[in-house]
Amino acid sequence: MTTKHLRIAAIIAVLLQAGAAGLASAASPGKGVAIGTTFPDHFPVIGNFYLGKPVIGFGSDIGRVERIPVIFLHGNNDSPYPTACNPFGRVQAFAQFFLDHGYHPSELWGLGYQGDQCDLAQDNTHRSGISHTTAVAVPMLRQFVQAVLDFTGAKRVDIVAHSLGVTVAREWMLQDNAYRKVRALVAIDGPNHGIIDCSPNPANFYQLVSGGGFTPSSAVCDEYGSDHTQLLGVLNAGGETPGPTRYLVIRNKPGTPDFVYNSLPDGSLPGVPAEDRDGNPHDFTESAALASAKTIDLTGQGQYDPVLSTSHLGILNSPDTRGAALQFLTSLPGRPDQESGD
Repeated sequence: MTTKHLRIAAIIAVLLQAGAAGLASAASPGKGVAIGTTFPDHFPVIGNFYLGKPVIGFGSDIGRVERIPVIFLHGNNDSPYPTACNPFGRVQAFAQFFLDHGYHPSELWGLGYQGDQCDLAQDNTHRSGISHTTAVAVPMLRQFVQAVLDFTGAKRVDIVAHSLGVTVAREWMLQDNAYRKVRALVAIDGPNHGIIDCSPNPANFYQLVSGGGFTPSSAVCDEYGSDHTQLLGVLNAGGETPGPTRYLVIRNKPGTPDFVYNSLPDGSLPGVPAEDRDGNPHDFTESAALASAKTIDLTGQGQYDPVLSTSHLGILNSPDTRGAALQFLTSLPGRPDQESGD
């Protein structure tokens, strides 16, 4: 082969490599993309009527929908991403982890069903008020799931939820018999059997305005102040893990700090008495459990909460949590165009 032919061969090789790189880039539309703080154009506007504003969240139309879309739900007093009034908002980072590990932006969605939390500056008791209840959140989730299905063309979603987001998802699924719309629920430290923060005991500082106003008669405590509230009684009565939805519980190991479920100090937060909203002694340490669900118990999660050092918030940021959720969802069969059971 002459020198001229060698040069031509080298040029062709370079062109082929460039073409292959371009194809690889096109096949990986999430590469170099960050999870944002908006919805794509033409995505339906969903209202939060208690705040008088549209819901906030994130989503994208970048990339083909090749996996079942994932909806990320935050917990009470949180937001889908950090805002001027809320330094937490870690479900966005959770979604970024999925993006960095093979998901496309079009497959990752987040719903902020309590707004940016700036209304708390005017009245801190909104933390326990009606605008933060499951009853208010469920209609927003219902509309959001349908909007994601319509926008992506998928027939099912997966849900990754933290704390209150877990029971919001479960209550919507129960009300609508929507189990065939949800392939899997990753339930991270959810209040499935109540919370410890609603007792009338004077040592329960969460009753104070500065603590959020979690009095026994507050709206959130009416839903979660014991294991036998009307909401939880109905939600759990017919079975805690109805199929065909698959379930994974990731929780702080019972007996370790978690300010929502036990009386131990959790990071910078002191403990409160282990009582229900009626003032009766009650053990809430198993509250995050779901009968028959695969369960992962974690310890030492306070190291992942950079603000309060709490295990309840830290578990959402944990690399163990994110890795377990990703492994669980990617191990399940199913395509986005399949109906449940196909």
